[in-house]
Amino acid sequence: MSDDILLSVEDLQVHFKTDGGIVRAVDGVSFQLRRGETLGIVGESGSGKSVTCNAIMRLIPTPPGRIAGGRVMFEGRDLLKVSQKQLLALRGNEISMIFQDPMSSLNPFLKVSRQLTEVLELHQKMSGTRARKVALDMLEMVGIPDPSRRFDQYPHQFSGGMRQRVMIAMALLCKPKLLIADEPTTALDVTIQAQILELIRDLKEKVGTSVILVTHDLGVVAGMAREILVMYAGKVAEYAAARPLFKTPAHPYTDGLLKSVPRVDETEHTRLQSIRGLPPIVTKLPPGCPFRPRCDYATDVCGETYPERRGFGAAHYAHCHNPLQREGDQPPAAAHAAEEAVE
Repeated sequence: MSDDILLSVEDLQVHFKTDGGIVRAVDGVSFQLRRGETLGIVGESGSGKSVTCNAIMRLIPTPPGRIAGGRVMFEGRDLLKVSQKQLLALRGNEISMIFQDPMSSLNPFLKVSRQLTEVLELHQKMSGTRARKVALDMLEMVGIPDPSRRFDQYPHQFSGGMRQRVMIAMALLCKPKLLIADEPTTALDVTIQAQILELIRDLKEKVGTSVILVTHDLGVVAGMAREILVMYAGKVAEYAAARPLFKTPAHPYTDGLLKSVPRVDETEHTRLQSIRGLPPIVTKLPPGCPFRPRCDYATDVCGETYPERRGFGAAHYAHCHNPLQREGDQPPAAAHAAEEAVE
């Protein structure tokens, strides 16, 4: 693995045993994340985004779930094979995660100060006095007003946006090499969403952390991620650099997601489109391509076999029998330009 690659996920598979059968929540997902870069993982609810991230952290509840296969290589170490002791040393120290719901991610019985200083005392072996100073500085960095006064308050005394800032502060205290942000703007109003995303971008540049940003909204990752992974029914639908994906999507599902997002550059009033139907029941996936029942471009072959991976230029591929562009059409220059697209 190249020294430039921080994280490499290879053929990751996560299964859950349910009364209705085996749920293949993640089914053969692969991607790489370079140092200092941001990868966006997008898709509808139930597409396997959060399960993928939890599997990277080995947070899959067992039972009923289990990681059925694959590798998660982090700086030459397979996180699926390291000991529990090694894993505990990595979590919160080299790899941190911002969970979806800030309302339930903080312990309501402990003051914010204790929840922050505990991270530093455990992973950095700091004294209580030193940990308190570092945690206070981090609260100020993430934009908590009057941090010295708020430091010893309980979570219920913070608003939703402020609790999310506390969670971000906790995740960044040890200056991790990898930050996984699992829908960090869920349940927050639009203004606070923009502030949280700007905060993650600024802190990423200051600390040099690589970021995996999980969301169901392509608009959220438009200005954040250099590369984007689109998931559907536990599988990779499309993977591309940001500019090719937004300009010339290859998979009809990606195209549908893009058309459902309002655009500020539209000169005419146009009605937003929606993807017809509903995501499939993962215990009863149709044969062939799981997106076939909702796809306007489906043909007979789509119901027979799962589509092979097709390439559309450098680092751009999709799994589709009837892609929206011809295989190999995208010139390498377009993908190269995408490397400079995200600012």
